[in-house]
Amino acid sequence: MSVKKESVGQVRQRNVALILTAAKTEFVTHGFKGASIKRIAERANIPRANIHYYFDDKTDLYQQLLSEIIVSWNTSFDTLSIDDDPKTILTAYIHEKIMHAKHDPDGSKIFASEVIHGAPILKDYLHTEFKQWLDEKITIIETWVKQGQIDVINPHHLLFLIWSSTQHYADFNVQVLAGFGKEAMNDDDFDDVVQSLTSIILKGCGLS
Repeated sequence: MSVKKESVGQVRQRNVALILTAAKTEFVTHGFKGASIKRIAERANIPRANIHYYFDDKTDLYQQLLSEIIVSWNTSFDTLSIDDDPKTILTAYIHEKIMHAKHDPDGSKIFASEVIHGAPILKDYLHTEFKQWLDEKITIIETWVKQGQIDVINPHHLLFLIWSSTQHYADFNVQVLAGFGKEAMNDDDFDDVVQSLTSIILKGCGLS
């Protein structure tokens, strides 16, 4: 039986994913300045030259990792429209953000570290693409307010609240676990987070 050979594109996709996974562990462990291409190669179990084949340098690798994290967070909210039901869309968004904290806490920690340090890599993005993306969502939420679908609130603070409260369970996991008196959160704990935050945030918007 013949074995189907991977295409160049498939090989590239597999290798890049392998490198980004190893880089995520390296950056969350040592930060951007302390991270090492050599150790990333060792974590990925590939030659160091392979990393330089796909990425110019450590900064390029870090930028692409941040981009991947942002895309994964924004995808579900990219298609937000005025015709969406606020309760349905906000419930789904809160759930998804908590699931990111559950399944990819390292991604959240890397993003948080970048912003805490003044966003040296993301500064241009935050003032251009991010600002445009955010303004579009703000306009839709303002329309919901004008239509009486939700209470009069500041849309910026609503989104900042969703981001901060959901990402808290990744970024401040050590503190959360200390508060719970646990070594790790289980599925039931995260289900409770979803239920509690959804109820608190929706009620704050005047939604039952």
